[in-house]
Amino acid sequence: MTSPAEFPLELDQQLCFALYSTSLAMTKTYKPLLEKLGLTYPQYLAMLVLWQNDGITVKEIATRLSLDSATMTPLLKRLEAQGYVERTRGIADERQVHIRLTQNGRDLRESAKGIPTEIFCAAGSDIDELLRLRSDLVRLRASLNEYIGQS
Repeated sequence: MTSPAEFPLELDQQLCFALYSTSLAMTKTYKPLLEKLGLTYPQYLAMLVLWQNDGITVKEIATRLSLDSATMTPLLKRLEAQGYVERTRGIADERQVHIRLTQNGRDLRESAKGIPTEIFCAAGSDIDELLRLRSDLVRLRASLNEYIGQS
């Protein structure tokens, strides 16, 4: 069995490059599907969070997406300009900004329902294989986040 120390410093042998290039390919696959909805990939991710948990704060969305709140603000302003969300300041704490879906934002969910099926088809694997891959990636992310927290 090969130890990690024996991996050559070649691009195609790097786990990081396999993940990075796959992420780019995935985003490119989503692009035409999301253009039909008038969304960018980051906006789609924010909408997924809101479709699951409407009325949460910018900070909660940012945490869920592993982004900082400053990154979320322009993205959410664009979604507001498109009529998909409303931003309101908290009553108890005005520093908190709550994001709520508008009716148009809720209706958009119906238009997006076919996207996961398109992605599964584009991946060219059976669903069980893709679900295992997703599970493996979630475990890898958790391990990396734990490692980062220790340094």
